[in-house]
Amino acid sequence: MSSTRYSCAVLLLVLLIVEIRAEESGISDVRILFGQSAAFSGPAQELGKNMRVGIEAAFQEANARGGVHGRLLTLLSLDDAYEPEAAIANTRRLIEQEGVFALIGAVGTPTSLSATPVAAAAGVPYIAPFTGAAFLREARWQNVINLRASYNQETEAMVARLTTDLGIKRIAVIYQDDSFGQAGYRGVLQALERRSMKPVVIGVYPRNTTAVKTALLALRSATPDAVILIGAYHPVATLIAWARHTDLNPVFMTISFVGSNALAKELGRAGAGVFVTQVVPFPTDNIPRIGIAYRRALAAHAPEATPGFVSYEGYLAGRLAIAALERCGREVDRAGFLNSLRSADTIDLDGFELRYGENDNQGSDAVFLTVIDSDGSYRSIDTLRDVMQP
Repeated sequence: MSSTRYSCAVLLLVLLIVEIRAEESGISDVRILFGQSAAFSGPAQELGKNMRVGIEAAFQEANARGGVHGRLLTLLSLDDAYEPEAAIANTRRLIEQEGVFALIGAVGTPTSLSATPVAAAAGVPYIAPFTGAAFLREARWQNVINLRASYNQETEAMVARLTTDLGIKRIAVIYQDDSFGQAGYRGVLQALERRSMKPVVIGVYPRNTTAVKTALLALRSATPDAVILIGAYHPVATLIAWARHTDLNPVFMTISFVGSNALAKELGRAGAGVFVTQVVPFPTDNIPRIGIAYRRALAAHAPEATPGFVSYEGYLAGRLAIAALERCGREVDRAGFLNSLRSADTIDLDGFELRYGENDNQGSDAVFLTVIDSDGSYRSIDTLRDVMQP
């Protein structure tokens, strides 16, 4: 073989290796591949579906403008049914077989607890998981970027509003018996302890079930004035509906992870007066102005979809990833992607501002209070007194 032909062969081999490596990291000349493991079946499926549609709406919006620095954004989503073992398998497949650049929009604490170490070991960014668990905010996770406020911040807001607005002292806690429920439960305990209070009763139920009878009986025995619920929409709706049916009517409050649209749909008339804390702005508001962009993008991508808090969070997650890629320029890698967020003073997503730092991987601290009206719609409120009197 002549030296010229040999040199050409070596050059082609090098180019092939570079291309393979690029594809393995989810980046080619024409696209960037993101991966998502979330619940698309089972009793938490509406959470995964809405996170996915929000992310896809943001990606489609960017792709319609030619992508980011000439690359189109693609999302590959796998169903973990909100089960930790499936989340591990999906995460490994997305990284090792599919070669994603980053993971985005995971749904849940138990699934993230299982998947995060897999992503960290591979150096793969873990972006905007749909959970407020405290462990994801620890400085040891250099690959994790959180979008939303924590469960501790949500539960503090709940207890503050119950005690300050309504003067309620007898507060019960019902939680899903896994790492998610325990994270929320610890947040409630801490908020109560700051006020020298304890729960009047504590109830649990198994994940991915509606086995809430024992928890309901515990509530009936204690007759609390308020109940804080840490769970997904299906079991939370089941418990509230049965409580209403048996004339047990304390103030019910639940956390953003519940899946607000799905909760209201499940509850029907029984949902009137249920309070839900949120970590993104009201999806039909024009302030911040990203709400306008969200609804436009959602209508373009999924015309049949109803604007809601979960898909809005998915859209914000997609926009966060896009903002990071834009800051990186054409030469993007995982380390630069993460650094572009951590080193920024402020990430301004059309008025929704996120702030990160060297030891701060959570962008937003905002918690919003909403209530379900008698027609099943949500409205934003400033205090519980806007709805009821003590």
